[in-house]
Amino acid sequence: MIPLKEFMPTVMIALVFLLRSNNPATFKKAVFITENSFTINQMEYSKFDEYIGQLTGIVKAWMSANPLRNYPYSDSVNFRENLAIYKFLKDTIYFIDGNQKTYKLLPYSYDFTDFIGRSDWGYMFITKLLATHKGNCHSLPYLYKILADDIGASCWLALAPNHIYIENRCRKIGWYNTELTSGSFPIDAWIMASGYLPLQAVQNGIYMDTLSNQQSIALCVLDLAKGYEHKTHNYYDGFILKCCDLSLQYFPLNVQAMLLKAETLKRIYEKEKLQKASAAKETYHQMEQLYVRLFDLGYREMPDKMYQQWLLSVVKERDKYSNKKLTDAIQAN
Repeated sequence: MIPLKEFMPTVMIALVFLLRSNNPATFKKAVFITENSFTINQMEYSKFDEYIGQLTGIVKAWMSANPLRNYPYSDSVNFRENLAIYKFLKDTIYFIDGNQKTYKLLPYSYDFTDFIGRSDWGYMFITKLLATHKGNCHSLPYLYKILADDIGASCWLALAPNHIYIENRCRKIGWYNTELTSGSFPIDAWIMASGYLPLQAVQNGIYMDTLSNQQSIALCVLDLAKGYEHKTHNYYDGFILKCCDLSLQYFPLNVQAMLLKAETLKRIYEKEKLQKASAAKETYHQMEQLYVRLFDLGYREMPDKMYQQWLLSVVKERDKYSNKKLTDAIQAN
């Protein structure tokens, strides 16, 4: 097995290449690279890609069997593609083979076990989602975007405190949200309802904004840093800081990257202070600037317990906050 310290620079080079590429398939590769790095190169991309191809085949088969009705708009293909991905992930799908035998695929469900990967970072992975059919607000929207990229549908990752969801747009109703935690289409008011999403944060663009493919890959760079943190607890060799800087280079408003960098600098400062190192003053200054920047942008940390209650609320109150125009458009088909 390749030592982790020797393997990581190669991973960084691969992610830089993907960040500079305009190919939509790069997000899928970036997700695989970050998850494979956690296993220290024990996975095979060809098998991962083949399995994703099987899933997109099911999505396309559902589209063929369920043509759109009552949607006379020019983006009907894209609307149908996104509806098919949603149905595949959050609804039971029945299909019949050549021998007329009926099979059913159950929906992917939310796994509340270590839902932020605090004890086991592997709980955040798509590969874990595919193996168990259970995921969270990290792996489920990642898989949605990968499937959309593979079939040529447009969709965007979007952020809320401790949370990732999907934003879409159709000509009939405009922008709408797809929440894979509950399998619903909540209005913006639900996303704002937590109390940890001040208007200032939305106005500054750190939450509830669509992420480009490049910014989405920058999230994967942060995932690489988080995986390294969980695996090594090494804050002092510079790797976590390099990941944060690379992520922020392509996604300057990535507040989680700012926070991880600030917390890493805090650990470095505390060590330098004990050693009476001359660099301690500059390290403290960089850390302080980041914390001030986070505050000015409107970032507020959401406690884990509060986030869990928020997740449960969208499951229990999904109809209360549902986008009625979109659900009516779907039911009409």
